[in-house]
Amino acid sequence: MISITDLSFAYPGSSFRLQVESLTVAVGQSLALLGPSGVGKTTLLRLMTGLLEPNSGEVKLGAVSLSRLNETDRRAFRLSEVGLVFQDFALLDYLTVEENILLPQRFGKEPLPPAASQAIRGLAERLEIDKHWRKLAGQLSQGERQRVAIARALIHRPRYLFADEPTASLDAVRREVVMNLLQDYIQENEACLIMVTHDTELISRFPVHAKVEDFTSR
Repeated sequence: MISITDLSFAYPGSSFRLQVESLTVAVGQSLALLGPSGVGKTTLLRLMTGLLEPNSGEVKLGAVSLSRLNETDRRAFRLSEVGLVFQDFALLDYLTVEENILLPQRFGKEPLPPAASQAIRGLAERLEIDKHWRKLAGQLSQGERQRVAIARALIHRPRYLFADEPTASLDAVRREVVMNLLQDYIQENEACLIMVTHDTELISRFPVHAKVEDFTSR
């Protein structure tokens, strides 16, 4: 599971403060981080993945305490165990859709087994990006780029999935496709999902949600 204990964070020179006494997400469970723009949702997500370091407190992913890892080990842990969908997608425009999706495997320790290629194409078909397989990422629409980012986050079968506004550029039909995919994934793989959203229509999809403004002050 994912657990936070006595977490405290502040940006240097800013009045922004984040305090989380306790927050837990169990295996197979999904948590929505809610709130308006600028309230600190992305900051909390970055703390939960080790991309930011707290001033005090602890974030644990399973038995691993992120604060006890150095930067190199945190990066290796993310490549192995964490799937990330960034708000700006973080695609490399000079690479193809296929190359962007396979980036976690390129930098990870374990190569994909030959049988995995069929599963990858199946994932691409479900997200309706298979027809763009050889296109450069820079040639895609915003919605297509978002779906490539989602496929990349899932490709190495992470135990912990973090998604920052993963449906923001999608129409209603594709939003349902993505939400069904993410929630099917965590059930089938005994994973955890943390998703940042400001879309109140998605709240009913999450058994647990937290208003980030309850943890922050300025």
